[in-house]
Amino acid sequence: MFTGIVEELGEIVRLTEGAEDSAVIAVRGPLVTSDARHGDSISVNGCCLTVIDNVDGVFTADVMGETLRRTSLGALREGSNVNLERAAALGSRLGGHLVQGHVDGVARIIAREPADQWEVVRFSLPSELARYVVEKGSITVDGVSLTVMAVDEDSFSVGMIPATSKLTVLGSKAIGDPVNLEVDVIAKYVEKMLGGRNV
Repeated sequence: MFTGIVEELGEIVRLTEGAEDSAVIAVRGPLVTSDARHGDSISVNGCCLTVIDNVDGVFTADVMGETLRRTSLGALREGSNVNLERAAALGSRLGGHLVQGHVDGVARIIAREPADQWEVVRFSLPSELARYVVEKGSITVDGVSLTVMAVDEDSFSVGMIPATSKLTVLGSKAIGDPVNLEVDVIAKYVEKMLGGRNV
């Protein structure tokens, strides 16, 4: 479990293709690896990956073909920057919202509109996720906990403060670039419990 508060901008050091459409990814992140052990979870652009090795500030993780196909991790290259966050510890502050690191879909940046103290960024919204995205609700974009400013049938927008632009990969992404989305897990559980009942 994560909070969507990015701790560090990491860098892809190596991508090695594995068997059956899988890969091994090596990521430089001195902060997140400072206490990382084999089996720990680290969020990479919003995808929960399991540490298999940690040497000199670089951790490696196996990435299944399913993850490569259903997230933007498949588009990463050596030298790409990535958002990194260690798993939340019980008793720590929850600065963002509850984030599982389970990507629900991939969106693309549609527009960026600079303002005096922030930037409004609009993203495409996959139709199968639209019912979970609400104005003033939480959404995770590339592992970053953000508040939805506005939403329509096929897009949503967020306000991004300068710190978010500077400290995460979202600041350097261009129109058309892919991003990982995770919707609020509470909304999915509520939907399942209601089971289609009219309320």
